[in-house]
Amino acid sequence: MAVGKNLSNYDSFLALTHFKGHTMGGFGGSNKNIGIGCADGRIGKSWIHTHPGAENMWSISEEEFMEKMTESAKATIDHFKGHIAYINVMRNMSVSCDCEGVAAAPVVTPNVGILASLDILAIDQACIDIVYAMKEEEHHDLVERIETRHGLRQLTYMKELGMGNDRYILLDIDHDDDRILPSDAVKDLKPFKEEK
Repeated sequence: MAVGKNLSNYDSFLALTHFKGHTMGGFGGSNKNIGIGCADGRIGKSWIHTHPGAENMWSISEEEFMEKMTESAKATIDHFKGHIAYINVMRNMSVSCDCEGVAAAPVVTPNVGILASLDILAIDQACIDIVYAMKEEEHHDLVERIETRHGLRQLTYMKELGMGNDRYILLDIDHDDDRILPSDAVKDLKPFKEEK
């Protein structure tokens, strides 16, 4: 994978990700953040997005895109050999990427909190499970984005590539590290309100 020229100057990596929907990826978790974010601007991103010789820069989509993006993330993860940690922030979760700025769809998904892990598959799987545990009216737009873009392929392909474990334990650090389920994490969520 072609990555940013300074990535090799570091011996550890902290992935701080705003978890949300994504135009092409369905959702943007740690896998998308690293796979796209660490790819260099010319060669790496072209390899993920474009079939060789294609005139359309965005010729790769759906499951093939998920796989190329995940392979890109794996290259970075393999480089850091266990010296990498992941934080996914589940707040202000629009169905669109932050890169769309003011053009992004308005946020309707309630804020959940922050997840952290040393396992990229576990953290992205937990975020997805939490989204799916929400009420229909809370997650409808985000789930529709995930599913119409084949976004769940990110998770199954990470598992196929041996990038982590899709089984995890959620510990609520605000309550003495109690074990909770995704349904507990979304219990009594308040509807999203834009902060002024």
